[in-house]
Amino acid sequence: MTLTIRSAETADLPAILEIVNDEILNSTAIFSHHVVSLENRREWFEARRERNFPVLVAVLGKEVLGFASFGEFRPHDGYLHTVEHSVYVHRHHHGKGVGKQLMPPLFDAARALGKHVMIGGISADNAGSIHFHRKLGFSETGRLRQVGWKFDRWLDLVFMQKMLDQPTAIG
Repeated sequence: MTLTIRSAETADLPAILEIVNDEILNSTAIFSHHVVSLENRREWFEARRERNFPVLVAVLGKEVLGFASFGEFRPHDGYLHTVEHSVYVHRHHHGKGVGKQLMPPLFDAARALGKHVMIGGISADNAGSIHFHRKLGFSETGRLRQVGWKFDRWLDLVFMQKMLDQPTAIG
């Protein structure tokens, strides 16, 4: 599948909203019980733009199949070089390589902003996402037990990280 990966535009927000709300309603990828509004996605998008953080979309023709972004990991200046990312693919396009195509440009954008580490927070029951991240060079660095509650059960949160600027080997 040949996709175009590009910066998101305001016109992409309804498609991004559809993907996000589907994840909220039908998965444990987002630890939330309430769908969000288009205004919420607009505010999220503008906040990303203000911080110079990318929002990338994977497009086939005119259809948005997925999106990826990152934001601050934590608000303190000691975390300035660390970001936390999100990558979501429309459920009809899972397993087709959409996420795999979104991530390298996201890594490049993080490096261009001087970021050193990218973090992912993944529901421990999402084996596919954990496997996906491992294939991209992320390693599991922590597991928080029963910190989420959704679908009448406790959820564990797995933290994974990728070093974006590995030091050059000396020798």
